[in-house]
This record gives sequence, C-alpha cells and structure tokens, in this order.
Amino acid sequence: MRFAALARATALVTAVALIPATTASMAQVDGRAGPQFAKLYAVYNKIKANYVDQVDDDKLVKGAIDGMLASLDPHSSYLDGSDLERLETMIDGNYSGLGLSVVMDDGAVKVVSPFRGSPAEKAGIKAGDYITHINGKLIYGGDLDDAVNQMRGPAGTKINLSIYRTGRDEPFDVSVTRGVIELEPVTYKLEPGNIGVITVNEFSRDVGADVFAAWEAMKKQAAGRMNGLILDLRSNPGGSLDEAVAMSDLFLDQGRIVSQRGRAKGETILYDAESMYRGEIAEHVPMIVLIDAGTASASEIVAGALQDHHRALIMGQRSFGKGSVQTLLPISKDSALKLTTARYYTPSGHSVQEGGIEPDILVPQLSDPDLAQKAKFQLRESDLRGHLVNELGLKDEALEQDKQQDPRFKLTAAELKEQGIDDFQLNYALQTLRRTSPRSVAQK
Repeated sequence: MRFAALARATALVTAVALIPATTASMAQVDGRAGPQFAKLYAVYNKIKANYVDQVDDDKLVKGAIDGMLASLDPHSSYLDGSDLERLETMIDGNYSGLGLSVVMDDGAVKVVSPFRGSPAEKAGIKAGDYITHINGKLIYGGDLDDAVNQMRGPAGTKINLSIYRTGRDEPFDVSVTRGVIELEPVTYKLEPGNIGVITVNEFSRDVGADVFAAWEAMKKQAAGRMNGLILDLRSNPGGSLDEAVAMSDLFLDQGRIVSQRGRAKGETILYDAESMYRGEIAEHVPMIVLIDAGTASASEIVAGALQDHHRALIMGQRSFGKGSVQTLLPISKDSALKLTTARYYTPSGHSVQEGGIEPDILVPQLSDPDLAQKAKFQLRESDLRGHLVNELGLKDEALEQDKQQDPRFKLTAAELKEQGIDDFQLNYALQTLRRTSPRSVAQK
C-alpha cells in the first residue's frame, strides 16, 4: 500500500508537522480509565437511542476521536481518506487549487500565507485574511478539512471567496481561478555584487541537494567569487525533518543541529553535523537568513542551528514558534493518528515553542502597505487555541518585543515603491552584505 510506504519513509516537520514513528508502541489503557470509558459508551448508547435523527456509527466514533485529539493541542489529529491524500499531495509537491496555507482560528478559516506565485497571491489574498464564505456559503464554525476540500478543484475553474481583512470596514469578494500548484521548493538568483539569494519555499524531497545545486550554479556564474549568501526562509511552513537537517549540514561542519525530546522511549533523538554532508559549502562567505512570522518548524530548525553556531546572521521578524514534533501512528491501512510526541530544541538547548526564533536584526517588511494592520493580528503558534506551553513559562510581553518601533525604519510602502523597492527585507539584507566585509558577518 502506498500509505504504508509513506508512513515508513516520510518524516515531516511543518506547521502541521508529520513525523512517522520509528518505535511506535501502543500504551496500555490505565485501569483507572475504565469508568471514563463507561461514560463514553453510555453517551454513545444514549445518542443512538434518543437522538432526533438516526446517527451513523462512523460519524459518532470519528467525532469522539476528533474530540479527544482536539483537547490536546492544535497539531494532533485523526487522518483518513482525503486527509491522507493531502499528505501525499504535500509530499509529491503539486495539486490543483488556490495555493494557500490556512488554519482554523476560533471557528474561522485564517490565511497563514499564500504561496509565492500562486493564484491566491495573484488575486490579492494576504496573510491574516479571514475567509468567511466560499461561493456564497458560510464556512464559519465549520470543519477546516471541508473548507480546504471546497477550495481545491480542477485547474481553470473559478471560485468566489468572501474575505474579511482587519482594517477594512466591510468584507469583500475575490474571484480566484484555480491553478496547478507546483510547489517549487528551491529557487535562486545571483544578485549584483556576486551575492547569491536562495529561496526555500518548503522542505520537500531533495531540498538539501537542490540547495547544494543552487549554490554550485551561482558559484559557477560568479566565476567562483561569491561575496555573500542570503537564505530566504520567509513564509516557509516546513516539511521534511531529514531535509532540514541536511540543509543545515551543508553550512555546518561540526556540532549539534537539532535535538528532539519526548516522553516515550525512542522519541529522544540527536542530529549532528557531518551526518549527511561532509565539509561546509560557502565556507567563509558572509551569510544572512531571512525569517518572518510564516517561518515555521523545519525552517526554524535551520535558522536556529545557523544562529546558535554563529554561521549566519538572522534577519527579519520573529518566526512562527512551532517547536513540537508529531508522530504518524497508523491505525489501519487507510487511517492514522498525527500525535504530538516530542519537543525539539536548537543546539543551545532553546525551545522555539511559542517564542520562535528571534532575529539578530529586526527588519520589518516596510514595503507591505498593510504592515501596521498585519502586525496587530499576526498569527503565530502562541495564538492557536490549546497550543503547547513553552517549558520556561514565557510571558506574552517577552514574546512581543518585535512590535517595538525602530527609528531606522521610517520609509512608507509608497516611498519605497517610488525607489523601485518591492521587498524591503531582501533589499536591506543585500545592502548589508554589500557594505560588510566577509570577516565581520556571522563570525564568532
């Protein structure tokens, strides 16, 4: 079965991370839980006997399972049928739809981010938007999977979305034509001054090898004289744990990359440099990593590893803050549990859960005309209902330092547009590398 192969071979760490179990063992039911199971069975019988309409057993059982998992955290869930198909789609890297990353936020479908170049982005949908209706049908209070299914469809077909955007008095409608979403994981460009920019959109298969190939191609184009490298992880929701480790290993030749620690035996795993690649590419080349609130999970692993080892300067805005690991536990040939089983930690022992990765240099995206409104309602892990609490018990005030004003950044989006700058964060990183000597960036 393809699902069985998938469960064996694919390790994912995303904002909805999926990591297959390596040592899955079924816990024995605590004897003290017997009375609680009796209550559950009694409720089942009462519903079957007395509910106004006849209720299907599958619906009741799935509802009970969903309820148990929903009481744990936002990333634990039951997967079957279409849910598993979407997992395969995410791994394969293409599907027909809008190109949106969404979450359920207090009953509302909220956009985490549109994929770059997707139909949703081209239609003007932005991170932080709420989708209230699909083709005129109210979806508030419904099921996220159902909303996602409605947004998917054959390429070339149209769908109408009703959008509520903070800062606007009234909702507005957007017509989007579905397309084939080719999730191109790695793109690159050599900028003037022989500064390379590698953009990693997700951590799917072979991303480590793709980043290596991108570096080699730019180095050849620059005749071997690379003066800087920008690794752009903005709006990257994560992906394969192995690929996150592999990509970190490209830029490190010693030390810890990431560790995960769980309660169950076999869930504590250490990942070190030199385990996937020997040596270090871009050695002695100044390096900046761009992150933002959409940089999640596997992306945070890479940013945290390069930051802790002083290999790169982290620039942008505080990342999403998802520091938990999920294990894919098969239930049957076509169903599984996605269960939170561990937390992961950066080389210095820092948990990114809630707090995320703090940039070394905070740089707001001034070229976004909606920056002020988005900053007020930016969605991160700490905003999700039922999220795991950071073990250090961080206060909200300690997590919101990135909202403080910086006198260096006063230009408006309109003023930047007049100067031909449509991506202020990237432009700031490029200018930083152009005026900095190789030995003064990201050195111990």
